[in-house]
Amino acid sequence: MTAPYYISAISALAIFAGCSGGENKDSAHSQQPTVDVAFPETDSVVLYKTYPGHLSANKEVDLVARVDGYLTSSPYKSGALVRKGQVLFTIDDKQYRDAVTQAQAALETARATNAYARQHYEAVQKALKADAVSQMEVIQAKSAYENSEAQIRNAEASLHSAQTTLGYCTVRAPFDGHVTDGIYNDGAFLAGAASPVVLATIFDDAVMTAIFSIEDSRYLDIINVNHDSIGVDFSRMPVRFSEELPHSYTADLTYMSPSVNANTGTMTIKAKIRNVHNELKSGMYFTIDLPYATDAHAILVKDAAIGSDQRGKYLYVVNDSCKVVYTPVVTGGLVADTMRIVTSGIGPDDRYITKAMLKVRPGMAVTPVTTK
Repeated sequence: MTAPYYISAISALAIFAGCSGGENKDSAHSQQPTVDVAFPETDSVVLYKTYPGHLSANKEVDLVARVDGYLTSSPYKSGALVRKGQVLFTIDDKQYRDAVTQAQAALETARATNAYARQHYEAVQKALKADAVSQMEVIQAKSAYENSEAQIRNAEASLHSAQTTLGYCTVRAPFDGHVTDGIYNDGAFLAGAASPVVLATIFDDAVMTAIFSIEDSRYLDIINVNHDSIGVDFSRMPVRFSEELPHSYTADLTYMSPSVNANTGTMTIKAKIRNVHNELKSGMYFTIDLPYATDAHAILVKDAAIGSDQRGKYLYVVNDSCKVVYTPVVTGGLVADTMRIVTSGIGPDDRYITKAMLKVRPGMAVTPVTTK
């Protein structure tokens, strides 16, 4: 599929084209079919090349169960847009709430033990001044006090761990996005403690990433053209899909791989597409028109005038003797939806037939009429 190009203005003057060799005789003209011809336009255009690729959501995250337990609810509509923090799945949490209660009790016990150990240590220090206790008893009291401090830290860590595990019983949306259908039904047992169990996937698809690859030679073209005074614009690159969508889309270049794949000779390119109508989905295939150079003197012909056969593309050109000449051409991109770049085969002074191509054949004498 050939990409579009852009052109400034097209102008032509409708005149009868003269031919050498007695072509002005009325008898000769009456026997020759009249055909519309035009001269190629020459204009400055931006050159594009079309690349295939696929779409990926800006973010894509699996929602997982990280604890063992029965799935108790899935309070969301499959495929719906959910908001960050919204509850999507709940898992039976009774044993984990009990674990939190036990951890809280253990922390209270540790704090009480610490309070007694601190008071005892302070008391034996005073008693040591009065020679009522030995130095060894002070050392033992200090050790008990420091051990109680460590027990508090252990109890606090255990409580935090229990609270974290309890939190795993409620699976929330990590960001705004669309969520797939749940894999498990309510009531299913999930063994997520040993290895996380995927429940669904959430996509942040407000902005899509278009991923495609280009040749290293094309990368060099891009680098070279950007050193020119004109350069090319990598924003709003046209994107198309296998079937036309209700809305059109463009992409803005955001990433070029810092390396070239030595096996394929290509590098990865990424561009962002705003999914304002929620029509784009992760995994969709597309084609994108990547600008890579400019041509200040591109030769343009009407796209409808180009024929195609087993030998390739061709134009019917009318020579100076008003004879039709079958002329193979090499074509480039489409410009302004109607004009096609011709990279070789004809020059700006060659007249080509724009209409009635089915009525002519190579070598036929015709009466050319230059049209706009």
